[in-house]
Amino acid sequence: MKKLLQINVKPNTANEHGIPKTSVISAMLSKSGLEGDYNNYRTIKKSGNPDMAVLLFSIETIKELNKEGWPVKPGDLGENFTITGIPHSHFSPNQQYQIGESLIEISFECDPCQNLSVLPYIGKTKINEFIKTIMNRRGWYARVLKEGLIVQNCIVKQI
Repeated sequence: MKKLLQINVKPNTANEHGIPKTSVISAMLSKSGLEGDYNNYRTIKKSGNPDMAVLLFSIETIKELNKEGWPVKPGDLGENFTITGIPHSHFSPNQQYQIGESLIEISFECDPCQNLSVLPYIGKTKINEFIKTIMNRRGWYARVLKEGLIVQNCIVKQI
């Protein structure tokens, strides 16, 4: 079944990166992203680009990374939505998904960045190896077409 396994947010915290994000049971989704979540890269460097309102990541990819020796957990890589039942390779630009009361549209694939080095199992010594490992599996950005309440474990339905 295709569903929203986990909703992840990270508030704007001085001297911290936007990862890892922590799980919440529900959140309001607006055109600019999830309530209670702040992404410095999206907000400052990309001027609040609406095509980057949320980041989706597949639990199937997390399981693959775990098998490869990387102890990634939901929220670690900065994703807002950890999805189950839809592998990374099944997403593509312009696909639309209903999640809770909201409607999102896939924008583009996310490239891995050096900020992932803040995760203790990566660090500065393994960041280049991890970036190569996760290239083309980092998740997908999406824009918000319809705002609404998102609740953990709700159905994810392609429109």
